[in-house]
Amino acid sequence: MTVFINLVVSVVVIIILQLAGMLIFSLMTPFNDLEELKKGNMAVGLAFGGKFLSTALIIGVAAYTNTSIWYMMLWFLVGYFILIISYWIFELATPGLKISEHLQKGNVAIGALLCFVFIGTSFAVSSLII
Repeated sequence: MTVFINLVVSVVVIIILQLAGMLIFSLMTPFNDLEELKKGNMAVGLAFGGKFLSTALIIGVAAYTNTSIWYMMLWFLVGYFILIISYWIFELATPGLKISEHLQKGNVAIGALLCFVFIGTSFAVSSLII
C-alpha cells in the first residue's frame, strides 16, 4: 500500500510542478498565451510546446534519478531556473530582436527556434541531475 501512496503522491507533485512551471512561463510573456493559442498562433504554440516538453523532461529525469520527492522538486527548481535563464540569454544573444513581439506576430521561425532552445537546454540540464 505504501508503494501505491508514494506513486500517487509523486504523480500529483509532478502534475503540480508541470502546471506551476507553465503558469510561470505564461506570466513571463507580455501577451496572453492562451488567447494567442485560441487565435491559432503557431509561433506561440511551438514556443509553449517547447516549454511544456522541456519542463517535462527535467521533471522526468529528476523523478527517475531521485527516490525522494523533495530532491525531485529541488532538481526541478534548479532545472526550471536554468530554463528561465536560457530564455533571457537567448533574448540577449539576439539584439534588436524582441522575441515576445515576434511570437505575438506569429513568426514561426522564432517560435520553432525558441522551442528547440528550451528542449536542447532541458536535455543538457537533465544530464546534470543526480
